[in-house]
Amino acid sequence: MTTTAAATMRDRFISTASDLLEEDPRLAVVLADISASGFDAAAAAHPDRVVNVGIREQLLIGATGGLALTGLRPIAHTFGSFLVERPFEQVKLDLGHQGVGAVLVSALGSYDWPAGGRTHMSPGDVALLDTLPGWTVHVPGHPDEAELLLRDAAAADGLVYVRLSLQRNAEARPVTPGRFLTVREGRGGPVVIAVGPVLDDVLAAVEGLNATVLYASTVRPFDFAALRGALRDRASAEVVVVEPYLAGTSTPFVTEALTDLPHRVLGLGVSRQELRHYGTMQEHIAAHGLDARSLRARISTWASPQSRS
Repeated sequence: MTTTAAATMRDRFISTASDLLEEDPRLAVVLADISASGFDAAAAAHPDRVVNVGIREQLLIGATGGLALTGLRPIAHTFGSFLVERPFEQVKLDLGHQGVGAVLVSALGSYDWPAGGRTHMSPGDVALLDTLPGWTVHVPGHPDEAELLLRDAAAADGLVYVRLSLQRNAEARPVTPGRFLTVREGRGGPVVIAVGPVLDDVLAAVEGLNATVLYASTVRPFDFAALRGALRDRASAEVVVVEPYLAGTSTPFVTEALTDLPHRVLGLGVSRQELRHYGTMQEHIAAHGLDARSLRARISTWASPQSRS
């Protein structure tokens, strides 16, 4: 199920970040025009800790790194394609190379606003961050989870990416930062890891199948222990990862977790092929095979016969 109710994750980010500015004098918010009007009241109250650099995404990250060097905990925000992909060199150098901590919070994701075109889609953002050391990556599936994970990120000291989306699950789950949550237990069938806002569609897809479902609202670090625990006492394993970004992004981490166990991995996500029609978010989800009906066909065809209950 995919819903786009009025209270989006982005709305919750704006209200939560504004509250955090009141609660913690160490925090700052750095913007590149996107969502700036939502921070008008916060900017008036804290003009020294709410900075809008304009449509200058490289400067957004450079300023974030500079604020971090002064001892502040900066939260940088814009669309995902402008936050990770466009200023990637600054993310690599001004943050990682300088050894400072910061929180990057995106809006939009892989297919959220098709009318914006390819420039506003970032299916490769998590894969790009995987080339750099030390990043924590949160992918909430509901506004309540987004607030919890943002607060956790703000209280930390390292590099954190919070990937927000218009796609969302119908209800929040009792997530713990850094841990997968078991939401469905099967016996002997595949373990399906559902990342963030794809959970509802995954649960609908595996109805009637003998599958275990782990919910990942944090994907980096990858919760090796939870995956191993779901596969305990098995001589071999089948693992499906369903991600709302580039297909196969987390496959290497599954392989690393299961080096001593014979296994098969199916990585489902956004295809590398560019979809050149605008359409709607739901149409893009279906075109990438990430709607419930497509997921069921792909998982049931790939999995061994014993996965069917």
